[in-house]
Amino acid sequence: MSNASLSPLPSADRPDVTARLRDALLGASFTADGLLELLGAPAYAALSRSETVPALRATRGDTALELLVRLFLLQQPVPRARVADVLPVDGCLESGWLDRAGDDEVTATVDVRPYGGPGGEDWFIVSDLGCAVGGAGGIGSHAEGVVLGVGGASTTLAGLTVRTPVAAALDLGTGSGIQALHAAAHATRVTATDVNPRALHIAALTLALSGAPAADLREGSLYEPVDGDATYDLVVSNPPFVISPAARLTYRDGGMGGDDLCRSLVQQTGERLNEGGFAHFLANWQHVEGEEWTDRLRSWVPRGCDAWIVQREVQDVTQYAELWLRDAGDHRGDPAEYQARYDAWLDEFEARKVRAVGFGWITLRRTSAAEPSVVVEEWPHPVEQPLGETVRAHFDRVDYLRSHDDAALLEAHFTLAGEVVQEQVGLPGAEDPEHVVLRQNRGMRRATRVDTVGAGFAGVCDGTMSAGRILDAIAQLVGEDPVALRDRTPAQIRLLVEQGFLEPA
Repeated sequence: MSNASLSPLPSADRPDVTARLRDALLGASFTADGLLELLGAPAYAALSRSETVPALRATRGDTALELLVRLFLLQQPVPRARVADVLPVDGCLESGWLDRAGDDEVTATVDVRPYGGPGGEDWFIVSDLGCAVGGAGGIGSHAEGVVLGVGGASTTLAGLTVRTPVAAALDLGTGSGIQALHAAAHATRVTATDVNPRALHIAALTLALSGAPAADLREGSLYEPVDGDATYDLVVSNPPFVISPAARLTYRDGGMGGDDLCRSLVQQTGERLNEGGFAHFLANWQHVEGEEWTDRLRSWVPRGCDAWIVQREVQDVTQYAELWLRDAGDHRGDPAEYQARYDAWLDEFEARKVRAVGFGWITLRRTSAAEPSVVVEEWPHPVEQPLGETVRAHFDRVDYLRSHDDAALLEAHFTLAGEVVQEQVGLPGAEDPEHVVLRQNRGMRRATRVDTVGAGFAGVCDGTMSAGRILDAIAQLVGEDPVALRDRTPAQIRLLVEQGFLEPA
């Protein structure tokens, strides 16, 4: 399935029709909340798994909302006369949002998925037919230029991004335009790029149908489409990060060897960020025999940037190959062709001595600090989205700790972060616990092991006493030398601040 065989797209030059279509969709409650109320939670969740049968069963009636769900989300032909009661049908046919099916029915030319913005906005994500819910496996394994809708990666990146007012934002590899749409809510100027001109067209439709300002849309790879001296306050990218033996599918395969695309993207970002500016990426990286994966990622971080890199998942090479072969629908095709592609994937990994592939988040922040902070960690556990505020707070703590030596920490006042609980682990009936764990119920939901002094210190931090005075009181209570306690505790305080258990008062 080539680009030429994909459905013609609606016109991006008919703002009058797009505005009337948006009003009609909103008037029929074709929104994220409206869908949830109509379909119910199980059928709504099934759509995200590319399962449409529950939604079809829930839309057997003849209400305007049921009609729109069948038309735009489930790709069912619907009676033209009935559509004319709900939508500006003539304008939608002329501008290409709808197509005729027989004498008395119409079909949608694109998927339109309601999407709730972080401020309660009613947005709409446009994508190719069959791609609003789930991957591209259902539309054929040769849809090189297909543009997908909202997926788990898209929402993860949107939730990670620091949302503060900025002058200029850049969305690299915009796809259906979801990141540009989010950025438009807090950026004065948004630039969005993609190697696929079809994606740029669809991104323009997403922005227009959502009632958002237009973005500066540019065709090209990575930073090539933007001016050489252009800098930004925010860069976001959900790039085609899949490590594959061939660039078959534009939306996922970067066309460079191994993880070179992700590495190049990260390394080129430093010079594009304004002071204090953030960059957020999703990425895959290779776990290579004889090399620490953390060292590999540290080498990607550009000079002059703080970095926080979190590995969320690791798959061995067989799991990884199978995941993306299924994503393309290859497992439903010719068995010999499937085996050949599987072999090619494993040959590529073997040649590069790759044993596994990691997936995670990379956040950069431009800094003038003499010694930038680079944190690379593994955290596969559940977190609380959205995480944008948690990410911003992480870098605020980096600045605080960078400007406070141990003596300054002892003079400082701290408070215990909200929703932190203490767990004591030991044998039943034992007089003292084997160890104490502090656990967050917000943000990253971290857990960290502390000694009894650390637990006692955290428990009394309410901002009224300096850290040093608290330690002096603990020393008197446990009969320990206060000077020795002051000498050995700042490292533990620093860790608790770094991980967000303690906050400067």
